[in-house]
Parts: sequence; C-alpha cells; structure tokens
Amino acid sequence: MNELVLDQPCARGSKGARVRMIQEWLTLHRLAVVIDGDYGPATQEAVRRFQRHSGLGVTGTVDRKTYTGLVAPMAAALAPIAPGGRSLRRLVVAYARQHLRAGPREVGGQNAGPWVRLYMDGNQGVQWPWCAGFACFVLRQACAALAAPTPIQPSFSCDSLAASARVRGVFVPKASHGTAPPVRAGAFFLNRRTETDWDHTGIVLRVRNDGFDTIEGNTNDEGSREGYEVCRRVRGYGGKDFVRI
Repeated sequence: MNELVLDQPCARGSKGARVRMIQEWLTLHRLAVVIDGDYGPATQEAVRRFQRHSGLGVTGTVDRKTYTGLVAPMAAALAPIAPGGRSLRRLVVAYARQHLRAGPREVGGQNAGPWVRLYMDGNQGVQWPWCAGFACFVLRQACAALAAPTPIQPSFSCDSLAASARVRGVFVPKASHGTAPPVRAGAFFLNRRTETDWDHTGIVLRVRNDGFDTIEGNTNDEGSREGYEVCRRVRGYGGKDFVRI
C-alpha cells in the first residue's frame, strides 16, 4: 500500500488500514484521535478541523486533496535534492536536515506509525528500533541522487553497520582518535556498549573538538535508542565509534 496516495475517499463509517493511516496523520498534525481504523464522529470532526486549518473545503470526508495535505510532511522529506556539486557526505547532511524539518516521530505505539514504516521497509512494532533504519534511509537517498553505490551495506542493525564498515575499511574506532575523530559531517556515529555491541546510531552534523552535533532517529531528550522522534542532539565522544561516509 502506497502510504502517500489515497486509493479511494474515506468518510464516516469507513473502516480499515487506510482509515488507521488517516488517524495516524491527524494525530501527527496535533489532532489526536483514537487510532483504531474506525472512522467515527471524532475522526470526522478532526478531519473537519484539519480541512478548516488548511484552507480546504470542510466536508469531514478525506478525499485525495485532503489526504495530500495530511501526508505533505513525508512528501517533503522524500523530495529529491539536486546534487549541485555536493559530495556524498554533504548530500547525506542535506537529506538529514530535510527529514528533520518534516518532524518525523512515532504515533500509535512504540516504534510505530508511518514514519517508522518508511524507515523500516514497512515494519513496525516494539521489536523494530529504527535509528539505523533512519540513518540508512537518508544515506540511500543521497546515494540515489548521485547514482552512487552505498559505501556500507545498509541495515536495521547497528552491529551489522559496524561489521560492514570494518570490511570496507571505513570504521573509525575510538582507539584510533583522541579528542576529535578523523571524520566529517555526514559520517555515522555508533554508540558502543561493548567492543562487539552497538545500540544506537545517527548522522554527524558537525564535528567540534569537544563533541559533535547530530541528527538521529528513534531518540529523545535522554538520547536513548528507545525514543520517539528524529531530532538534533549534541553529543560527546565517550563511548562512540564512527563510520566514514
């Protein structure tokens, strides 16, 4: 199912997966309703409010024009960026910023909602932490813009990203750097639990002597991998390894 395209209008009394997606997007637009796949009076009223706020005809029915408005943030995140002479790593940063502006976050449960499904190839749920999915999705967008192969094997697993980076000679372990690592904006960071286990990743936005800025998915104010949004963070180098892009 193409989550950006409405196959048929939905109105009060409609039920099913498409109604559930409409409810997810209403909630992402701060018009929170129960996400149950049942187009009842509360969903109808939320649709009316969205239509009124968006300058659309206030019908309470989700037609293609209303649905296009609901999914506009994702369409914006997916818009191609002209390379304009940028390197791969700079395009990674450009796409990461584009996603950040769209405000991706979970909805309807842990590791759930349209943004998670986008980054995780349709998968969602407690067992699908999506930090690596987000970073690799952005990397694939940048590579596609340049018609270039990915420098590492994309994966939903931080451990697999580290393994691929080692094989391809782009892994930068903490032991090889002092204060600031020999990486630049566009690199991935990996949060190291042990020498063979990594539990979180994101995209390096800026490298400084005393730390680095990131854009990362599935995080929160505490910097956990079990967060709920894409956000910008400031991190220190302790316990971090890196993947050059």
